Parts: sequence; structure tokens; C-alpha cells
Amino acid sequence: MYPFTYTAVTKEGQAIDAIATAPMAHFLAGGTNLVDEMKLNVRRPTQLIDINSIGLNKIEARNGGLRIGALVKNSDLAYDESVMSMYPVMSEALLSGASAQLRNMATTGGNLLQKTRCTYYRDTHYENCNKRNPGSGCAAIEGFNRMHALLGTSDQCIATHPSDMCVAMAALDAMIVVKGPKGERSIPLADFYVAYGDDPAKENTLAHDELITAVDLPALPWAKRSLYLKTRDRASYEFALASAAVALELDGNSIKSARVALGGIAAKPWRSKEAEASLVGKDATDATFAAAATAALATAKPQKYNAFKVDLAKRTIVQALTNAAAMA
Repeated sequence: MYPFTYTAVTKEGQAIDAIATAPMAHFLAGGTNLVDEMKLNVRRPTQLIDINSIGLNKIEARNGGLRIGALVKNSDLAYDESVMSMYPVMSEALLSGASAQLRNMATTGGNLLQKTRCTYYRDTHYENCNKRNPGSGCAAIEGFNRMHALLGTSDQCIATHPSDMCVAMAALDAMIVVKGPKGERSIPLADFYVAYGDDPAKENTLAHDELITAVDLPALPWAKRSLYLKTRDRASYEFALASAAVALELDGNSIKSARVALGGIAAKPWRSKEAEASLVGKDATDATFAAAATAALATAKPQKYNAFKVDLAKRTIVQALTNAAAMA
């Protein structure tokens, strides 16, 4: 681990001022991702700005929905009664990720900024990683790419976004609230993340001097019929091979509206508008769900070792929609 300085702040303004003058500084919250990568020498901040004492740890009702503070712990969010009743997909996604110990430390804002688990990114012995060393190439494309992405990739990077929580947020039309020297702004989650394109090192639209302060979930009555299904190599403490966050609004057996977001197979939390469009106006049947799954994976670009994910993701979508349709 490289040397760094440490500063603890107690106000949002102090945090923003501190990072604005330090181009190699990072905010420190739970540290479950950042500190891990510092130990691996993947990230080498010159300064850590501890924001754990600035508040931002409340879950509050807002305009019929919820405002989640950026420092709310994953475990607190998962077991919050309002979250479990209004947005069960969120609770299920959080509880399917990491371990209880990590969820007790990890924060909402940190989860939004979680880095990929690509082996070639996390192991500095591999020099060819455009995410870590821009312009160096992508070792994963010709390497062992079983865990890598099918959607949102480019010839520069095929790393998979690792979060479960963010997939649920993609299905729930979440808004990311950030503050910086120029004030506050809200960013739709769909616009917060960027596909890899020519610059895999750029993962989101957050400026260096901006601080995530909250996530707003809108009032979505139909979100009570939502769930998260995660397919993985083992039953716990494992990243997704494919996952689906789905929600259905039904009129009898007819689908009035739908949400489908995917994880484990994309460069970012992947909202499938194609799958949703294929569902609306149709009856909730196996054939309808299969057509939606096909639409969701229509643009998939499998690699040598992860082609199995195409069929796996389709099956995951179908099962998730089937389960959602059966909810009371």
C-alpha cells in the first residue's frame, strides 16, 4: 500500500472543499471496496477524506417515495420496513450481495461507485487494462472471460459491473443526488453510468469534486410486486453470473407496465427497455416472458468463455418474471 494522508470531516461542505483541491484524493465511507483495492495497489490515493461523520445516514419519506442517505449502511437499508414493503426488490438485492459483515459496513453511496471484479483489473501484474492503465489494451478479451460482460462492452473493455443494489435501483427509476462547488444536482441512474466506449476508465458522470449525498426512489405503487433473482456459482458470498430485478403491474393477467433490469452480464446496471416494451399489453405467460428475455439479450456480444451467459440470463429473466407474476 502506498503512503497517503488522512483527513476526517464533519460537514458536507468541508468534504467538497477538501476533495476539490486534491486531484488524487478519495472519499472514505465503509471502505469495503476502496481499502481492498488500495491493498492491491490498484488505486493509490494520496489522501483519504473520511466522511462518516457528516450525517447522510437516514432513510426518509419524500414525495410518496423514499430518500436514502448516501451513508446508510447496506444492512440498514435491506431491513428497513419501508424498503421491504414498498420496494422488496431493493431489500432482496442487498441481501443477496456480499456477507453480513460487509453489509454492516458498506454504504449506499459506496455501492453506487463499486468497482469491477475483473481479474485483469484487480491484478496489477497484468499491464494491459484500459480501465486501470488507459490505452494499454484489454487482457480479458483474449483471456479467461467467463465472468465478463455481454452488454455495454466495447473493443476496449468487457468488465462486468458487480453491484446487486444498483440493478434494483435501475428498475426503480432511482435518482442520484450529488453536491459540488456548483451546487446540487439530481442524475437519473440511467444517466449516471456510462458504457465503456473508448474510455473504460470513465464509469460515471460524477465529477471528482462532487459528493453523492442521497438516492431518491420515486413513488411506484406497482413496485410492491417486484423481486430480485440472482444466479451464481454458489449460494452466498458470490457475484452474479446473471441477475434480474423485475417489477410488474398487472390488470388481471394482462401486463400494464413492467420493469426489467439486469446484472452480472453488463458494463453497468442494465435497464432493458426492449424487454419492457415486449411485455406491456401482453398476458403474463411463459411465452410472453420468453419473448422478453430474447429481446433483452438481442444485442449481447459473448466472448469465448462466457457465451453460456446468454441462455443463463434468459432463463433468469423468465424465472424472475414468473415469480413476480405469482406474487400476491
